[in-house]
Formats: sequence, structure tokens, C-alpha cells
Amino acid sequence: MSDPMRPRVSLRTAVVWEVLQDALDRRVKATGRDALDVLDTGGGSGNFAVPVASLGHRVTVVDPSPNALFALERRAAESGVADRVKGVQGDALGLFDVAERGGYDVVLCHGVLEYVDDPAAGLRNAVAALRPAGVLSLLAAGLGGAVLARALAGHFTEAKQALEDPDGRWGTGDPMPRRFTAEQLTELVESAGLKVGAVHGVRVFADLVPGVLVDTEPGARDALLKLEAAAAELPAFRSVATQLHVLGETPGAAGA
Repeated sequence: MSDPMRPRVSLRTAVVWEVLQDALDRRVKATGRDALDVLDTGGGSGNFAVPVASLGHRVTVVDPSPNALFALERRAAESGVADRVKGVQGDALGLFDVAERGGYDVVLCHGVLEYVDDPAAGLRNAVAALRPAGVLSLLAAGLGGAVLARALAGHFTEAKQALEDPDGRWGTGDPMPRRFTAEQLTELVESAGLKVGAVHGVRVFADLVPGVLVDTEPGARDALLKLEAAAAELPAFRSVATQLHVLGETPGAAGA
């Protein structure tokens, strides 16, 4: 039976997946190896790790949650990629207790910087896991999307609070510890020694459009996917995205 949530999930990850898949393809061509070594920090139950492994790559997932790692193991087995996915318990700040320094062609750092005590240190560890020619995929919560969402819900005071708060939080009940602007993320990536290859807004419209419209209106889902892709790189729309995706490249990868 098909999963009714899958179309909505793909709407929310489509832009990131397209950018990531292109980066993987470029690394394959540059290295001459069909299978890359990929590290997914905070990879949870394998939303990206399993599809990456399905392309033939070897993926190590580091996550602090035993439950997430159990779900990862089950998902990898169901997808026939259990031999290419390894899950280990750990976190970004203690990354090299469980992962190899300088051992990966591509590192995914998705939904991590919002939760670590020191985002700069967490990102430096992710970058230190890269080989001399490697690529970082960074995904984090966007400030503008939260401000817009609170305002559209009529919570204007909370929207203003998020806009002015150093961590981008709208109040004590906000479940997100930290949000970022595109400028903050690119500065973090560059400070860690990488060249910024691309910046995309993720879920610019997908979280604002009623799900019933997407699920019932003929052609709405495909049209929304195309709209998300078209708006993702435009600064005006990127600034109000729910998430921001930054692709960082080592000097070696950028010149490859």
C-alpha cells in the first residue's frame, strides 16, 4: 500500500535531493569511483542516507538516538541496501569518537546546527571529516520562514520576537532551539574553510499551501514542485524559506 505522506515528504525534500544528487554525480566523475564514502551526521532514520545508498554509495549515519538508528536499520533492510548503510550512535561535537577524520567524499549535516551547543564547532567537525576534495551538504532551519509562518497564523508578537531574537525563536514554547539566515550559514561554511557552491531556499511554499489542495487538485503537486525549484535560488524567496540549504566545497573539490 502506498504511503499517503510520501508526496508531501518529497515536496519538502525535492530541492535538497536534486542538489545533493548532482553533487554526488560530480564527485563520482571527479574521483573516477562509482561508490563514494558518505557521512550523514544526525541522519536519523535514513531519509537521505537510504536513497544515497540506493545510488550505490557507502553511507555512515551518526545519530544520538538509538530509536532513530533502529528505524534506519529497518529502512535500509527493506530497501535492500543494508550492506551499504552503517549506523553508529554519536553526535556532531563528538563526531570523531565514532567516525573517521578526513575519510569521506561527502558529508551531510542536515538538521544538526539548530540543536548543537556550538554550531561553529559542530560544522568544523563536519568539514574535518571531508577528504581533501569533498563536498558538504548543510541544511538548517530558516529564520524568515518561521517569522512568515507566525505572522500568517495571526501571531504577530511572536513573529516580531523571532525576528529580533538572536536565535530566531518566537518564545519559550518554540520547539526549535535556533534558526539561521542564509548569510549566517554561508559565513559559518566559509569560516570552516569551504567555498560556497550554492544556496537554496527549501520549502518556500510547501509549508504554507493547504495539504488538501495539493492532494486533491489535479496537477497541483507537480506544479508546486516546479514552483519550489524555480524559487529556490532567488534571494527574495530564499529569505522566507522554512529551511536553507548550503552546498560547500573544499578548495580541491571546487577546482575539480
